[in-house]
Amino acid sequence: MFAINLCGWIYSCGCNSLWAGGSEHCNIHTPGVKHCPWCASGLAGFPLVLASILGLQLAISFWPRQWSWPLRLALALVAFPLLGALAGVAFGLLSGYWA
Repeated sequence: MFAINLCGWIYSCGCNSLWAGGSEHCNIHTPGVKHCPWCASGLAGFPLVLASILGLQLAISFWPRQWSWPLRLALALVAFPLLGALAGVAFGLLSGYWA
């Protein structure tokens, strides 16, 4: 639910919360500027990052049964900003977004 907020935070691209317009104001819609790497990458961008984050959270939540549920919940919640930030920085550097 907050992945698009993460996109806007990392790239300052104009993406907002889903209830505030989502990608309506993303720079992907503005010609002549560097476009948001997640939005410009098509299916390899935002959907791939979101699926990766959700997959990791799902694995943490259900796989290590020897861990207590509060620990699994905490790790799943921490996985979102960590993996999202890593993916965001990687996409930004590989695309030359900040260059």
